[in-house]
Amino acid sequence: MIRINLLPHREQKKAAHRLRFQLLTGATIAASVLLLGAAYLVLGHIQADQQRRNQFLQAEIGKLDRQIKDIGKLKKQRDDLLARKQLVERLQEGRNGAVHLFDQLVRQTPDGIYLRSFKQTGNQVTLTGLAQSGARVSNFMRQLGQSETFESPVLVEVTATIANNQRANAFTLNATLRQAPPDTQLKNTNSSGAKP
Repeated sequence: MIRINLLPHREQKKAAHRLRFQLLTGATIAASVLLLGAAYLVLGHIQADQQRRNQFLQAEIGKLDRQIKDIGKLKKQRDDLLARKQLVERLQEGRNGAVHLFDQLVRQTPDGIYLRSFKQTGNQVTLTGLAQSGARVSNFMRQLGQSETFESPVLVEVTATIANNQRANAFTLNATLRQAPPDTQLKNTNSSGAKP
């Protein structure tokens, strides 16, 4: 006997196809959602790591900024200390320079010359005094010009006068102080027995 299948097999195949398509579509959607979720989690983790790194870098930059400010303060303090040191050195040189100046003045003053006053304005020195003769004033000026300390002596005036019942010549002269190099100043101060 011949059997005839009266069941709607085409509809069943279509239904099976539809079911398979829906399952594949659902699986694809589910896989896509899972992939998107995993990607979101990975990106969130990477972003959190990067934010931690950025915060660490910001903290380190802040520390470096504070250290730079401290370095600026230290440089300013160093410059202030160097300025004070130079001032003290100049004062010490000036202290020794005055002793050296008077020592040279005494050494360069010949017999017959009596100094009354000594005035210094910057590098300019004004000397006033009495001399037994005009030749002694000329000799004094020559010796000042040849000294290590004085240069360019210029006679301002010479007048005849009487001092202690004797004839004398009152004189005024100007001279300029030589600028000795620092090594020479140290040698001069050391040779005179004074400590620098």
